[in-house]
Amino acid sequence: MTRLAIDQLTLWITAAANEHSLDLPAYVEERTGASHRATLAALRRLVDAQWLTRSGTTRRPVFGPGALRQVARSYTLHGLMEDVVWQRDFAPHFQLPRHVARMVQHGFTELVNNAIDHSGGTSVTVSLRQTPTHAQLLVSDDGCGVFDKICDTYELTDARHAMLELSKGRLTTQPQAHTGRGLFFSSQLADVFDIHANGKAFQRRAWEGNAWKDGKGLPRQGSSIYMAMALESTRTLEQVLEQWSVDGSGIAFDQTRVMLNLVVGAGQMLDSRAQARRVAARLPQFKRAEVDFAGVTDVGHAFADELFRVFARAHQDVELVPLNMTPRIAALVQAARNA
Repeated sequence: MTRLAIDQLTLWITAAANEHSLDLPAYVEERTGASHRATLAALRRLVDAQWLTRSGTTRRPVFGPGALRQVARSYTLHGLMEDVVWQRDFAPHFQLPRHVARMVQHGFTELVNNAIDHSGGTSVTVSLRQTPTHAQLLVSDDGCGVFDKICDTYELTDARHAMLELSKGRLTTQPQAHTGRGLFFSSQLADVFDIHANGKAFQRRAWEGNAWKDGKGLPRQGSSIYMAMALESTRTLEQVLEQWSVDGSGIAFDQTRVMLNLVVGAGQMLDSRAQARRVAARLPQFKRAEVDFAGVTDVGHAFADELFRVFARAHQDVELVPLNMTPRIAALVQAARNA
């Protein structure tokens, strides 16, 4: 008897159960070429594993999606419309709390649109999974890679510096058509957010604040972005938007936070004016910028002077707010401001 691979069935069985609740065994047999006996055995395993529910009678079973749900689809990027993909292929097959569904939809459409408009690739694979506790989204394209794209556009030489600019927000490689909100706000909505591109990776965990840390890159061409959020999350899209608006309205995106640990690698020091200018890049787009020293144990006089005296005086309409400073760093910042 042919044994169907459960891990392959779970990629499409949720949608199949919704669309073929009364004839699911026949549909699986036709799609896989498996025998009737092998199909029934696989469906029993899926019911036991909570991928499916079964009701009705022995002779007339009725199947439905279980507590575990997943849809995984691949698409050609040319002509793809992210809203159609969401509404047609994904949204009907999941039961999420309303505010979580809103955040998942936002992340889904933004990440798929990024692949369409920015990746330069030919295809994208999208997977959305629901467990009893989380919603998990993975969007992978075969394009040039998000960090390389940013480096080429902004004449940067390091994926870490590309991530620094991404983490500020309002970064786009197509300013005529985009505002640089999508990837930033998607990362803020998630409890877990990972960006992989061409062997480089960075990750953010909501319970660790806004800190971005190095991740273990995947050995593949293109970008893969993973986001997960708890179904019991109290976070909402509106609250996230409001956090990055100075007046709290959520309309303007005029507040940011710069994570200084992204400027240099572990064990290196923030010592130069060039580093300070890299931190200050694009900050005039914002009214308020929090400068987060978390994980930074010391800085040089030149760095502090360039950022908190030279830049601050040249851009007095930008409020610089240093955070998480050691006593020595706080003294250097104050000295620069008083100079």
